[in-house]
Amino acid sequence: VIGLVIGKTDVRSFPDRKNIGTERYTFSFTIRDSPTYFINVQSWGREEYIRSLSESFRVGDCVTIENPLIQSKEAEREEKFNPVTPSGYKLLLSENHSVVKTSSCYNTDTRLLALLHLPVKDPQDYYSLGDIVANGQSLHGRVLNVLAAVMAVSE
Repeated sequence: VIGLVIGKTDVRSFPDRKNIGTERYTFSFTIRDSPTYFINVQSWGREEYIRSLSESFRVGDCVTIENPLIQSKEAEREEKFNPVTPSGYKLLLSENHSVVKTSSCYNTDTRLLALLHLPVKDPQDYYSLGDIVANGQSLHGRVLNVLAAVMAVSE
């Protein structure tokens, strides 16, 4: 699978239920290869493997994933922590079987670069900041998708 990394989580650790007293490490990222299709990728393993893999690429890089395990996603649980994707599946990386290689999008496919700035939600499923200001009272307590641009960053 070749795609553009459009999102990435930080490395996290959890107590390992099988080996009491040890930790398992994980992080996930989302790749996209067309305007319509994107999928979440999750990796679990030893701290050294997970940290090294996480540091090997960043959002905006093109990656090639070899030998991932394809799993059905548990929509309700998975989508609390990852972007909602159009696929019923996720990719799982294994330290022993999977390989992730980074490459320049210019070397792979320049069309992939345009995918970085496309929203992952339906364009009709957003509220503008103006809508929220004007209708804030009626929207109270609802979960909304907001599409906005950062105009400035300061301390």
